[in-house]
Amino acid sequence: MRISLKFWYHYFLAWLGSVIYKRPSEKLLVIGITGTKGKSTVMELVNAILELAGKKTALISSVRIKVDKESRPNLTGMTMPGRFFIQKFLREAADKDCQYAIVEVTSQGILQHRDRFIDFDAALITNLEPEHIEAHGSFEKYRFSKVRFFRNVALLSRKPDRKFFINSKMKDYDHFASAASLAGNAAKIIPYNRKDIEKYKLKTKLLGEFNLENIAAAIALARSQNLDWDIVREAIEEFGGVPGRLEFIQKEPFSVVIDYAHTPDSLEKVYKTLSHVHRKGAGRLICVLGAAGGGRDVWKRPVMGEIAARYCHEIILTNEDPFDEDPNEIIHQITEGIKNAGLNKKFKILMDRRDAIRAAVKTAKKGDTVIITGKGSEAYMRLANNKKIPWNEREIVSKILNNERIEI
Repeated sequence: MRISLKFWYHYFLAWLGSVIYKRPSEKLLVIGITGTKGKSTVMELVNAILELAGKKTALISSVRIKVDKESRPNLTGMTMPGRFFIQKFLREAADKDCQYAIVEVTSQGILQHRDRFIDFDAALITNLEPEHIEAHGSFEKYRFSKVRFFRNVALLSRKPDRKFFINSKMKDYDHFASAASLAGNAAKIIPYNRKDIEKYKLKTKLLGEFNLENIAAAIALARSQNLDWDIVREAIEEFGGVPGRLEFIQKEPFSVVIDYAHTPDSLEKVYKTLSHVHRKGAGRLICVLGAAGGGRDVWKRPVMGEIAARYCHEIILTNEDPFDEDPNEIIHQITEGIKNAGLNKKFKILMDRRDAIRAAVKTAKKGDTVIITGKGSEAYMRLANNKKIPWNEREIVSKILNNERIEI
């Protein structure tokens, strides 16, 4: 009974929001992008291509909320806000004559029906790796939530032609293809992967093989809109990245990079990219990390510690969104992973994140790379009892590099 009431509560709010704002998705070409990683980057790539092509766009992601020329940071603390938020956003987009709306779709948002009563034209999945396991109960349930988004678009969207973009290298490809096929003749399934773009010989400012997957997704979506290839190419080659995603704050005499990586898979990809692409074997990798999300995804903490032990020359562990959990216990669980790696890797613990960043910068020498993960462009540090403090990782790093005083 309890689950049933919760179901109908969220379902009713989704329906009511669509009624209040008069089903604005009917007037827009709506693209939903889901996946474990890369969603924000794919969204911004697609947006850059569409804008260069002269299209009016709107987007809502974990990073920002944009309607035509107006853009503001997403300070809600939720990638996919509820309580009519998305329907209101779509109504603003429609009223400003936007042609496209790009929506970041999360597994927990799907569970709460926040994708319902939105008539999507396209659904795209970037990849699927373990995340939010404790919130969902298992990886299979997490996957089911993502697949349900594809199923909802296939069966419930009232748009006559629906396109489904699926990373063909994903081991769970068939789950998503089967859900998309429920749309029958109204569905067009478009597989993509990074091998597709090799023939284009693109020059990109984005580092890492994982970003080639993001570019491939954006190209597949752009080509489905019959956009001129020269525009697509130019937009991709000029795209400088998303704030807080492999963002270089400094490159000389040593590099300082911030990144949002907060899962084992994303952390390893960031470390691997900086080890093999940027540093080319010269200098050390100095890593500042914690484990985002106190009270959830406990399983990943020792795994992240093991990854840090394998890639980092120096490790500094610090606080990172503990919520109501004891931050010292979170750090202890990461240290167990470092020890389990069996590499006798030394590490420091500095719970004040500013002190940790300052220590990493002070340790760095010419040719080294300092990589600070977990926060990226997030605007707050989240503590116990729903307390949150303003946080701007980029600004804090810049002030430390310039020996400026940091206000607490």
